[in-house]
Amino acid sequence: MTDIVHPATRPANPRFSSGPCAKPPTWNLDVLRDAPLGRSHRAAVGKAKLKAAIEETRELLNIPTDYRIGIVPASDTGAVEMALWNLLGARPVEMLAWESFGAGWITDVVKQLKIEATVKTADYGQIVDLSTVDLNNDVVFTWNGTTSGVRVPNGDWIADDRAGLTICDATSAAFAMDLPWDKLDVTTYSWQKVLGGEAAHGMIILSPRAVERLETYVPAWPLPKIFRLTKAGKLIDGIFTGATINTPSMLCVEDYLFALSWARSVGGLKGLIARANTNSAAIDSFCAANDWIENLAEDAATQSNTSVCLKFTDARITDGATFAKAVAKRLEGEGVAFDMGAYRDAPAGLRIWCGATVETSDVEALLPWIKWAFEAEIASL
Repeated sequence: MTDIVHPATRPANPRFSSGPCAKPPTWNLDVLRDAPLGRSHRAAVGKAKLKAAIEETRELLNIPTDYRIGIVPASDTGAVEMALWNLLGARPVEMLAWESFGAGWITDVVKQLKIEATVKTADYGQIVDLSTVDLNNDVVFTWNGTTSGVRVPNGDWIADDRAGLTICDATSAAFAMDLPWDKLDVTTYSWQKVLGGEAAHGMIILSPRAVERLETYVPAWPLPKIFRLTKAGKLIDGIFTGATINTPSMLCVEDYLFALSWARSVGGLKGLIARANTNSAAIDSFCAANDWIENLAEDAATQSNTSVCLKFTDARITDGATFAKAVAKRLEGEGVAFDMGAYRDAPAGLRIWCGATVETSDVEALLPWIKWAFEAEIASL
């Protein structure tokens, strides 16, 4: 091991966590100075900040003007649960999953709501056959598998004349992938992913078809107050103009507004996508040059450009989980990469966040360190 030389360059920012993710490169505490702390979120200043967060989101993501955007509690999880509890039950349901969070939504629908859904799953690294999905049913799926690094390649499989609703968990896709809004009826995400915002707040985006369902269908199960999107058969309009269901953190709102401003400064959605693509491409090149590591996603068309999951393939490794954890521990010990281990339910390996707030120079500086840690662990076997 004494012959294994440390790389000369270190990432300037070693934060490669897949959530909460790295803050925008220009972030500092001073950007929060205008947060209306100690003020009611229902005061004029609070409402204005919340409305700005909604409308700037619409502009950046190119969301149609007739879609409704709401800020909701409990991060992306809260937004997805809100959609499931409010909308499902009116039609047959198909649940699609190729990673742990999608599997979690299956548990909620089948075991909690007790809906006899059609369940289609794929192993980590793969995706279900989207051509078999019946769009006469309501369909629930994750656009980008944060824990598997597998994403939906496009929305071509979603029919324009579908009878059912599409409910899409897009938490690690929004702001890094060009989502086809005409194909999505409910879309959710959280602030702490691609834009590196603070956690605990989620976003729910509803198409006119989803709003129609909300206003014409009453679920068979009770809805807690924190989930309710309608009152007396009508959408609660205030949720989608800044009057949130519960009290939001105005500090987090200010942080999100800064992230949106930073996103505009790097070219808006196109710039954000380009940054993520460049980051993930650097890892693709690294894998191509080293035969002991490869992308967990088996099809290049489904490889994520944000949560890039890697697996070690060297035949000398007999205990993949122990080996991968040791590599991640070495990298953290050197201060060059934090929180890079695979998700607890995923196959053993590494997971590198490549969203837009990560600098390509940091990804490029990290890669020789991965090789160093791999060689050090192989030498210790």
